[in-house]
Amino acid sequence: MPGSSKPNIQPQSQTLIPETYLDIPSQRLYILSLGLLCQAIKILDFILSIASPEERSNLCRKWLIVDLFYCIILSQLRIPRLHYNKTTVLLQICILWFLDGVMFGGIIVHSSILSGGASEGAEVAATPESFSVWDIIGPLTFGVISRASSKDSSHLLGQHTVRMSPISTAQLNPTGATFCLSSKKAPVLLPVLLNNTNVAGLRYSITPLTQRDDTPHQKVEYFDLSGKELKAIEQGYRESLQQTRSTTTLLHDEEYDEYDEEDAEHKASSSPLQTTQSLVYIRLTKPGVVSLERVTDTNSVEAKLLSSIVVVAPCPQVSFTDDATSDVDSVRCAGQQTDSQLMLDVYGVPPLSLRWMKTVNGYRETFLVEGIEGDHIANRALPQELKIPLTITFDKPGTYLYALEEISDGIGNVVRVGSTSNGITDPTSKNKTKNTRSFLVLQKPTVSFEHCSSDNPTSLLIGSEASLVIKTFQADEFDAPWEVYLKYQPPTGSKDKILKPWRKTLKTQNTRRELSIRASAPGDYTIGGVKGKWCSGKVLVPETCRVVERPLPSAEIEWKRIHECSGDTGVSASLVLRGTPPFHVYYRVQRDNEPARELSKTFASSRGELTLQPDRSGHYTFTFTHLIIHPLASADFVETSAGMGKARRKINSCAKDVVDVDVELKGTGPWNLELQIIGPENAETLLVEGIEMHKKRLQVPIPEPLKRNGGNFEINLVSVEDMYKCKRPICVKSVRPTAMFYGTPEERHITVNEHERASLPLRLTGDGPWHLKYVRVGAEDKPITVVLTNPNDYLIVNEKGIYEIISIADSQCTGSVHPSSYRYEVGWVPRPSARLSSDITATYEPFNNSYILNPVCEGTADHVDLDLTGRPPFQIQYNIAEGNDAGIIKLIDQPNFSSIQPRARLQLQTLTPGRVYYEVKQIGDAAYPLDKYQNTRPSARFKNRNRITYCLNDAFLPLDTSSGDGILLLEGTPPFRVKVSVKDLASSHVDTQVIEVSDYVWKVESPAYTFKSIGPHRVTVESLTDASNCAQSVLDPLYSSIWIDVAETAAIIPFDRREDICVGEMSQFQLEGIPPWTIGYRINNKLYSQEAKVSPFQLLQQQSGEFTVASIAHQQKMCKAVVTDLKYTVHPLPSAQVGHGKRIYQDIHEGDQAEIVFTLIGEPPFTFTYQRSELSSKKGGKPGKVLETHTVSRVLAHEYSIFSALEGTWTVTSISDRFCRYPPIQPDVSIEKQHSRSTHVAFSCAFDH
Repeated sequence: MPGSSKPNIQPQSQTLIPETYLDIPSQRLYILSLGLLCQAIKILDFILSIASPEERSNLCRKWLIVDLFYCIILSQLRIPRLHYNKTTVLLQICILWFLDGVMFGGIIVHSSILSGGASEGAEVAATPESFSVWDIIGPLTFGVISRASSKDSSHLLGQHTVRMSPISTAQLNPTGATFCLSSKKAPVLLPVLLNNTNVAGLRYSITPLTQRDDTPHQKVEYFDLSGKELKAIEQGYRESLQQTRSTTTLLHDEEYDEYDEEDAEHKASSSPLQTTQSLVYIRLTKPGVVSLERVTDTNSVEAKLLSSIVVVAPCPQVSFTDDATSDVDSVRCAGQQTDSQLMLDVYGVPPLSLRWMKTVNGYRETFLVEGIEGDHIANRALPQELKIPLTITFDKPGTYLYALEEISDGIGNVVRVGSTSNGITDPTSKNKTKNTRSFLVLQKPTVSFEHCSSDNPTSLLIGSEASLVIKTFQADEFDAPWEVYLKYQPPTGSKDKILKPWRKTLKTQNTRRELSIRASAPGDYTIGGVKGKWCSGKVLVPETCRVVERPLPSAEIEWKRIHECSGDTGVSASLVLRGTPPFHVYYRVQRDNEPARELSKTFASSRGELTLQPDRSGHYTFTFTHLIIHPLASADFVETSAGMGKARRKINSCAKDVVDVDVELKGTGPWNLELQIIGPENAETLLVEGIEMHKKRLQVPIPEPLKRNGGNFEINLVSVEDMYKCKRPICVKSVRPTAMFYGTPEERHITVNEHERASLPLRLTGDGPWHLKYVRVGAEDKPITVVLTNPNDYLIVNEKGIYEIISIADSQCTGSVHPSSYRYEVGWVPRPSARLSSDITATYEPFNNSYILNPVCEGTADHVDLDLTGRPPFQIQYNIAEGNDAGIIKLIDQPNFSSIQPRARLQLQTLTPGRVYYEVKQIGDAAYPLDKYQNTRPSARFKNRNRITYCLNDAFLPLDTSSGDGILLLEGTPPFRVKVSVKDLASSHVDTQVIEVSDYVWKVESPAYTFKSIGPHRVTVESLTDASNCAQSVLDPLYSSIWIDVAETAAIIPFDRREDICVGEMSQFQLEGIPPWTIGYRINNKLYSQEAKVSPFQLLQQQSGEFTVASIAHQQKMCKAVVTDLKYTVHPLPSAQVGHGKRIYQDIHEGDQAEIVFTLIGEPPFTFTYQRSELSSKKGGKPGKVLETHTVSRVLAHEYSIFSALEGTWTVTSISDRFCRYPPIQPDVSIEKQHSRSTHVAFSCAFDH
């Protein structure tokens, strides 16, 4: 190549190739073209070496040799203008070699050549590497001579590759996939993996699934396939696969079996075959046990058969049982059917597993039931047809959707059968498919009268009609219209023979919730029931409306003359009015022969006064009487509540005949008191004579009409001797309060889960609040009294039994209990149970209530059957334990499984010999699911294990609140009680305190504790409790304690007291004092120093020999302490070689063995690990996947041999001698970063010898 200097042309010299053969310009063109071609190839190798760094060393050596020979040949050709002197040729070689080293990794950066110690400021320091003259000469040789070959890369050298002659093999179903035949009889393809086989023929057999295992003569069919037939099957498979992928519309076809495509895609997406492997397929159209009998190649050599049996059964199927019910069954009423069942048709090889889901008002739940099987026959691969029930409940209104999702059989075939739609809200549409069932659950309607009851009757005028309103509550519009059953009963003692009882059925208009009826006759109107389009409902209180006919108004008038000293000045009229106030009284006044005047006056009560005193004299026509006034005597009703004054007062009476009225008399006794009783039909006068007390309780009889039907009447004080004062209304209740349980005798029964709250519906009459007393029959409990505020309230109980109402009282009176509706029965759903099936042969052991099964052989399949009672699906939790000869029982597992059938099969573990115990711990069903919340046990751990430094006599308080050291992380329910101990290792004194922590993060402190001595102190969390009172979980010993260093003067303490360490290992020291520290140490009597800013201090050993720590200082190199007893012996790393460090390739035949020799360098005993890898695709390439790894220990010799008949490449991956191990444990990442910043240059590509 041309150099930078001028060519030294020597015309007298002759070229090596005479011009007669090739002229000089052509020689110059050819040699320069060759040089450019070499450089182009070098650039290409450089690009490829970036992707394969392991090849750089070989490429480096190759181009060093090529460039050397090129320059030498160029100088020997003596071509004019390209012929240079020896100095220029040597310079050209050096330049090319330098470029080779840069391009192919021959330059290595180190820091120890130019710097005498470790880099400053690093948290992890390193001792300087050993230095020799070769570290300077090596870079000058550009890799030909380099110390790199004698360092890390030389510890593990060589490899031994063994290659074997190929063997023909055939394996049926190499991936272990499962296959099944769909219902449409589509064939399945069973793959056969061939290795080193050019197949010419294949023979397989099919054993029917109907054959039992104990049948001596089974009908087995044999089939032969030629190589041409196998190729035709493979071609057809690939065409169908291509068609399946391109036809996406088939995914929506109901009859399409998507699992055919999944199997095909699984095969197509499998890992690529090796060059010696190929796949052929067996087409199968009927179920059976397929066995590969023989495979021959074109040389009529039979291939070795590996696994050769596959069970092909019909695909598992599941669907809801088709029934003859109409779409009406899709509408249900909430709470009417508590134990409904959907039947499922299941087909497949047992045991089957079914996954299904339930969606209620958009909330989705998924369930899994396992162990579905019928008759326990000998041949487990025989498909079975089963019908199993699926229990469903309709507790609350809304939309329910049940869908089947997935079914799997005992072989492992999984079929997704369901379509998880969001539900069907219109039950009139198609609500049933093969895999779904939907229901619309409606709320039951409730009805009652509005603004009318027995205590608050509706008034009816003679000759008119009254409007009664029946209102519907809690009804679903989809259930409209509603039919209301109404019955009528005339008043008791009615003399009107036209009034007769009747029953009617009324219907609401569309979705209107109110129903108005016109009542033209007095009596009781009672709601007998209500029924919607789908659901029958409940009747609430008030269910009876009383209609009372009001008589025509009438008046009794008593006229009295007003007389004064001058004579008669007018008249006064005393009016007794009957009817419903207010009253309007019209009267006429005529003076002499003048025209009469019409006047009127309004009265708000049943008694009134009208005084007429004309202002002119004349002759007036009046009917009048005399009135005598005695103003000194007076009488009034006694006040019953404060603040009533003289206002109209009301009294409630619960009696049937009389009512008690208290009066207060003033004046001089005895008194004669006149009362007027004004009823709905007439007025009566009651005279009470000879009253001597100022306060008197009078018993006033109730008018006869009110005794039967109830209502209002008034009692007025007429006079005391000859004067009256005020009046007082009296209200009589016609009906005493009543209580009853609602429902027919069949409906007065409820079944709930154990100790679950049951709501018993009540119907109450009267004025609330009510005091209801009830008792549980047969129990020793005392009668219980509850206060109720709603006439349609519920009695809440949580125990089973028969409940009876004893008495009822409202705010005024004590009432009665309905004689036929005072009982209600509450039952409990029985808890699920499990017992050993009677078909199982076992010995009962009464000592511990267990069963002992007959012994079985190790590895023999065995099982037990359990008979289950309850509401499926069941969930079973059981323990598995093993016992040893010492009588110790060890729990090994706590599995769970589900079953939808009343009989479940429990598979027993027989893989290991010995006695195995099985204990059913819990069993749940649809009513009592196994769902229990468990409080998390409290736990505590330190955030990190960083050591904390304190000074002597410091209190145990956080020094730096922003630091993350000393933080305790707590889990559980606060507040926590943490028991913390501080142990002084110097004096062995332990101080323990219990501290309450209210947060999840706590910076450990103990203000009462003071560090009295220097040295390490250990802070340990001894115990922990939280608010849940749960026992603490096992504390991690690594994170339940931290170390505290109390320092007075600088000191250095090793983490361990080993005397022997290895090159590449980390020496760790605890530094005491105040940072920064300055550590002085010697390596082979040469002094070095290192500054440390943090503790612990780590030092990477890079030289073998004697390492001694000489001194340590802190506080800016003050307080220096001499260290006299801290030294290590640093040993070099051991080495191992395979085949004496060379690459050995050895070919053997089947049955032969190859000897692999390992050379071990170091201090015995040795422990080394070697591995066998797959052969590389090209000779000299990188080995493939690791096939096996072995470790050999306690080797005392320096050479070790093994013999193997297996194919592969043997290499050593690690070696340990008496002291050291290679590769060593990797140092901290910070060390790697430190060395990545090194500076010096060395050439590292070298030749392997």
